[in-house]
Amino acid sequence: MMGEVAKDLTAGTVGGAAQLIVGHPFDTIKVKLQSQPVPLPGQAPKYAGAVDAVKQTLAAEGPRGLYKGMGAPLATVAAFNAVLFSVRGQMEALLRSQPGAPLTVNQQVVAGAGAGVAVSFLACPTELIKCRLQAQSALASSDSAVVAVKYGGPMDVARHVLKSGGVTGLFKGLVPTMAREIPGNAAMFGVYELLKQSFAGGQDTSHLGRGSLIVAGGLAGASFWASVYPTDVVKSVIQVDDYKNPKFSGSIDAFRKILASEGIKGLYKGFGPAMARSVPANAACFLAYEVTRSSLG
Repeated sequence: MMGEVAKDLTAGTVGGAAQLIVGHPFDTIKVKLQSQPVPLPGQAPKYAGAVDAVKQTLAAEGPRGLYKGMGAPLATVAAFNAVLFSVRGQMEALLRSQPGAPLTVNQQVVAGAGAGVAVSFLACPTELIKCRLQAQSALASSDSAVVAVKYGGPMDVARHVLKSGGVTGLFKGLVPTMAREIPGNAAMFGVYELLKQSFAGGQDTSHLGRGSLIVAGGLAGASFWASVYPTDVVKSVIQVDDYKNPKFSGSIDAFRKILASEGIKGLYKGFGPAMARSVPANAACFLAYEVTRSSLG
């Protein structure tokens, strides 16, 4: 009989892999749209929109082009979800009135928030590396006097960051990461439980079909992003900010400056592709988690 933690680790890993396979093409398109150079006056942008970006990518690189750079996140997403679901499982055990008792929606919110604290420490350095890699094409195209550093890959980013910011440099943006992960996971697991219980007509959700799990998981994922998207934008600009002469003194400063220069719209850049990704990706993640978890007994 596998221990509960081992089951959560295994099911979380499988869920993470499913989430990435479904979600990665959306992420590729989101990054291409966010980082395309500003067109010259009278010229059309490189991509007219998400659909056009998909068409051009498929034409130029084939289906493989949508899965560029998936190696590193496959390892981290699996680890990330293993930690997320295991810590949530441990929190559930702590919150239960007696063994085997189902948790209330409020208890799931607390368990999700606790899991959010734990995964922030894993998410912060991996996201910092991912954001710096993804943004370098966007930063290089702006004609700034500062020549953007060209990174060879994830390990190269880590080396640069350690050189200029030390170990703490890898945890730049930890505050906005926590401000995203804690309420985001609280919302996600709360909404997931709420929907499962309303579909099941009570607290026993063990007989729900796959369709119900897919809908609950997809909407739970959407609630994560809907609740914390501006925080994610702040986190990204802080993590790609220069260590030597930073534009932002911190999260609040970044929030204020984005609002001042771009208005509310600036806090929702890339929101469409993020939501379009989160629904199918999280539906796949929760379904794979539940199916794996129940098959382990």
